[in-house]
Amino acid sequence: MASTAATALPDLWDRLVGTQSDPDLWVVIATMVAALAVVVPHTLWRLSRNAITIAHEGGHGLVALLTGRQLTGIRLHSDTSGLTLSRGKPHGLGMILTAASGYTAPPLLGLGGAALLGAGRITLLLWLATVLLVAMLVMIRNAYGVLTVVLTGGAFLLVSWLAGPQVQAAFAYAVVWFLLLGGVRPAFELQAKRSRGGAGDSDADQLSRLTHVPAGLWLFLFHAVSLCALLGGGRWLLGL
Repeated sequence: MASTAATALPDLWDRLVGTQSDPDLWVVIATMVAALAVVVPHTLWRLSRNAITIAHEGGHGLVALLTGRQLTGIRLHSDTSGLTLSRGKPHGLGMILTAASGYTAPPLLGLGGAALLGAGRITLLLWLATVLLVAMLVMIRNAYGVLTVVLTGGAFLLVSWLAGPQVQAAFAYAVVWFLLLGGVRPAFELQAKRSRGGAGDSDADQLSRLTHVPAGLWLFLFHAVSLCALLGGGRWLLGL
């Protein structure tokens, strides 16, 4: 038993930190098309946007912890909205960074994922995503949120443990393309809502009240981060 564990642990570590072969270019392009297919059509986007909401609220929660705030809970709703609650000063740099991290989290996660895939770290990407989802699950405070995170984390876990290298690569590339492409659309949706007089308590409006900088400039920042992440991450994924 002890000798088996001694052999398995190094193998597991080598698998985690080792590199895997890049998939063929047609796989990279096919996963990009698949990601577009669930981001562009409104009907599919209403479902797939739940994954973007997980990244959005997870970004709020992670930055809240990193800036010394006390994270009290995260809620995910069936209309793809979410809410992250934290305690601390209602103003200051920590609150500003926490508020700014929602719309920027999905594209930045996609950019980080593209960097890992560009370095051949497919397994590491899948395991890191699983760990982050498990950590987030601890802070979920409603049933729909638990269901969404469990299903998402379960998909990563199953692919990580049971799927072959080619399936893992295709899954990882599809996820990263989805974060990069899906990370662009929410900022445009927020802009459209604000142009109609809605979303008065959006992240951009909260940031405006915190910093006395117009909400439109914060919205521009969300656009800039998501588009730059898509361009940079896309180049890495395509090997350009």
